Amino acid sequence: MSKLKITIAVTGLNNTDNPGPGVPVIRSLKESKEFDLHIVGLVYEILEPGIYMEGLCDKIFQIPYPSAGSNELIDRIEQIHQQEPINVLIPNFDAELFSFIKNEERLLKIGIHTFLPSMSQFQERDKDKLPEYGKKYDIKVPASLNLGSQNQIGKIEEKFEYPVMVKGKFYDAIMAYNPEQVKQAFNKISSKWGLPVIVQEFVKGTEVNVIALGDGMGNTIAAVPMRKQYITDKGKAWGGITLSDEKMLDITRRLIRKTSWKGGMELELIKTTKGEYYLIEINPRIPAWVYLAVGAGQNIPEALVKLALGQEMAPMVSYQTGKMFVRYSSDIIVDLKKFETIAMNGEI
Repeated sequence: MSKLKITIAVTGLNNTDNPGPGVPVIRSLKESKEFDLHIVGLVYEILEPGIYMEGLCDKIFQIPYPSAGSNELIDRIEQIHQQEPINVLIPNFDAELFSFIKNEERLLKIGIHTFLPSMSQFQERDKDKLPEYGKKYDIKVPASLNLGSQNQIGKIEEKFEYPVMVKGKFYDAIMAYNPEQVKQAFNKISSKWGLPVIVQEFVKGTEVNVIALGDGMGNTIAAVPMRKQYITDKGKAWGGITLSDEKMLDITRRLIRKTSWKGGMELELIKTTKGEYYLIEINPRIPAWVYLAVGAGQNIPEALVKLALGQEMAPMVSYQTGKMFVRYSSDIIVDLKKFETIAMNGEI
C-alpha cells in the first residue's frame, strides 16, 4: 500500500530541561506506516535543540512569538505555506493555542488543517477557572485563589494552610511555604506570564497523568495513564511508567464525553492515599511525554493527523502497562554555519 504524502508543521522544538512536545511528536509521526512525511519545524528561538537534530526536520522556519500578536504569527505561517505547502499544523505550546484556535478557519481556507479544541473548550479549563470547571463536570479539584496583586497574599491564610502551589496562567508551578515565598513566586511568575497568578491548595499524594485524544464528538480515541518516576526541579517528568488504572481512564473518558473535547490533552492528577483523584491541571495539547504512549501502543500524533484530515479513526482501547521512559541529555556538535543561517535568514 502506497503511503500518503503530506507535509506537517510542528512547533515546540525546545528539547531542553523544560522540554516542548515538538521533538517527540515528530519522532512519533516518523513511526507512521501510513504517511510519507515532510516535516516543517517552526521555532521561536534559534537555539531550540530540535533545529540541530540530524534527520528530524526537512525544513525549519523561525516564527514570531504569540505575544507579538495573532496577525503577525498567522501572517508568517501563510508566508511559510507559500514556500512549503502545509497540510497539517500541530501547535504544541499553550501560549500559542489562542492564536491558532482563533484563526482555524483562516488557516483551513488556504489548506492548512488543525485539530484543536474550540475557543470555549480552551478557555473554560484555564487554571484560574478550574474550581468552576470541577463543579460543572463533577470532578474533584483543589481550591484556588486568583491573585491580581501582592496585596491579596494575606488572604491565602484565610483560605488554605501552607504549603501552597503558586502557578502561572500558562506555565510554571512553585511550591511556597510562607507568604514571603509566595511573594517571590508571584513576582517571578507574573513578570513572565502576566496576571492572574493562581494560588492552589496543596493536595498530598502521588502525581499521575493521562495523555488523551478526543474526536470532538465525545469519543475518546486514545488514552494512556502514567506515573512520573523522576521529576525535575521544574516539575517535568524525566522518567515515567504506564499504569493500569481504570479509574483514571474513566475520569478521562467521562470528561471527554461531557465536554466533547477536540484534540490532544493531558490531565494532571493527584492520587491521594485514600485513592481519591484531584484534577490539578488540564494541558490542552499533546504533552512532552507522548512518545511513551507510542511505545505502549497508541500513536496519538498519527491519530491526530488522521482526524485533522477528516479520516475516520477507531478508538485505541489497549496499551501496554509497565512501559517506561527515561529522558537523557546529549551534546549535539554542529557547524556554526547552521546557527548563522537560521539567525540571518529565519529559515534553514
